[in-house]
Amino acid sequence: DYNKALEFYEKALNIREKVLGTEHPDTATSYNNIGGVYDSMGDYNKALEFYEKALNIVKNVLGELHSYTATSYNNIGSTYDSMGDYNKALEFYEKALNIREKALGTEHRDTAESYNNISGVYFNMEKYDKTLEYLHKAEKISENILGNEHPDTKNIYYGLAIVYMKIGDEEKAYEYYIK
Repeated sequence: DYNKALEFYEKALNIREKVLGTEHPDTATSYNNIGGVYDSMGDYNKALEFYEKALNIVKNVLGELHSYTATSYNNIGSTYDSMGDYNKALEFYEKALNIREKALGTEHRDTAESYNNISGVYFNMEKYDKTLEYLHKAEKISENILGNEHPDTKNIYYGLAIVYMKIGDEEKAYEYYIK
């Protein structure tokens, strides 16, 4: 029920703006939440409007190299991905990745998520060599920190299987399907 979600997220936003001010990370969270609802509704321009408000707040308050800033870039990238604007999606996903690598390190779950997101864009662009490059980076991190039985790791294996099928390497695809 998107309308109900918007109603409550907007109430939370109003409270946060009054109590915490317009330049607070929790206020940015409200903007991200509202953007997420619009994104789910397919109203991408409205989603971008709210995601960009959140991004401006976290950049001003927390700085460019903060994980919340990376999350905002990631949200914007996801919206552009949904819109089919893959170059813009890559631009924002790569900003998120760069921050995550610096702020969280190369062995962090969010860094793996960024690699996975970028691989998805390359898949949509039918650039399978780049898709595999980024998926394998996500795979390595996920195996190291979550293990090979974790659902996130299994999803990466599934993604790899799909890409290998797409490029005609059925043997390698099967390897990942049974992992």
